[in-house]
Amino acid sequence: MFKDVDEQLEIILRGTVDIVTKEELTNKIKKSIKENKPLRVKLGLDPTAPDIHIGNAIPIHKLRAFQSLGHTAILIIGDYTATVGDPSGANKTRPMLSHEKVMENAKTYLSQAGKILDMNKTEIVYNSKWFEKMTFSEVIKLAAKMTVARMIERDDFTKRYKAGIPISVNEFIYPLMQGYDSIMVKSDVELGGTDQLFNLLVGRDLQRDEGMEPQIALTTALLEGIDGNKKMSKSLGNYIGITESTKEMFGKVMSIPDNLMRKYFELATDLSVSEINQLLDVHTHPRTAKVALAKSIVRRYHSAGDADSAAEEFDRIFKEGALPDEIPEVQIPASELTDGKIWIVKLLILCGFAATNGEARRLIQQGGVSINNETVNDPALNIEIKPDMILKVGKRRFARIVLR
Repeated sequence: MFKDVDEQLEIILRGTVDIVTKEELTNKIKKSIKENKPLRVKLGLDPTAPDIHIGNAIPIHKLRAFQSLGHTAILIIGDYTATVGDPSGANKTRPMLSHEKVMENAKTYLSQAGKILDMNKTEIVYNSKWFEKMTFSEVIKLAAKMTVARMIERDDFTKRYKAGIPISVNEFIYPLMQGYDSIMVKSDVELGGTDQLFNLLVGRDLQRDEGMEPQIALTTALLEGIDGNKKMSKSLGNYIGITESTKEMFGKVMSIPDNLMRKYFELATDLSVSEINQLLDVHTHPRTAKVALAKSIVRRYHSAGDADSAAEEFDRIFKEGALPDEIPEVQIPASELTDGKIWIVKLLILCGFAATNGEARRLIQQGGVSINNETVNDPALNIEIKPDMILKVGKRRFARIVLR
């Protein structure tokens, strides 16, 4: 039994930015209820990276919302489109990935998507199923359905064209491939971030050209990273991974700017609008609200008990100056020492706190590195490894250094 139209729309429209069109969606829901037939709701994921963060989990949660309303969730794993690379939001041509790398990432994606979706009720489709069988003449026929002028309407293409930044022909093909997916799975609704709107509309055009009722294009907001500036991205290091430890996840949420709290509440938690408004009331201290936000996000991907434990440990470390209950031990080979000492920059890299010498030096110069609570200011420092030596980087990363 489906909920009535208004109840469904209230759930579906939360956090929605674009909807083309609301009237069509309303009619599709009415028809779905009348015929007792679920809508087919599509979300495509290109596994270009091995992990999902809470930003790119937003449309997955929207797919879950449709699923909870009794509709059919279709998860398209773009093992073919990922090798092309979606140019959405990019200011340069994306590198093409090998199919082997894409499939390796896909395994992780499915495992992590399972933290959100009911995978037993989810249709999982790899788009190589149809693309690898297409002949060149069929590709040309598909390409003929779109003009260059229409492609240049895309904001990212327009900016690159005006700036003289090259645009590869395969990037023009990508929106057509995504739209063709919609034909193959007969989608009624397609989900995506706001940077996907053009691609979703192409799907509507291609379906209409095939004599099908066009899908609804529904976009969700993009989430800024914990730095408060650019879109959340693993490559920028401003992300919160959905499989990160409870302590890391809690600590990262506590570091976001206060002005982003409402957006994080609305897009990354399950709290109701009234609960959010109450937490963000002018009489509520911002830290109280942020603790509630951090606990809500940890609870969403872990458990209520984990959220409480993470909050307690955060207080212990930051308010009382205590050490975490568990500090990972890092063994440093004696062969890495020179005259019984090790260069602090090398130590940071060996502990996994920095990827390059330059990054390690910046951490030190910014005052983010300490040993046994004493700040290290000199990037040229050579230190002796002593028993019970605790290395701390930033506010949340610790390592107990042991000489092997």
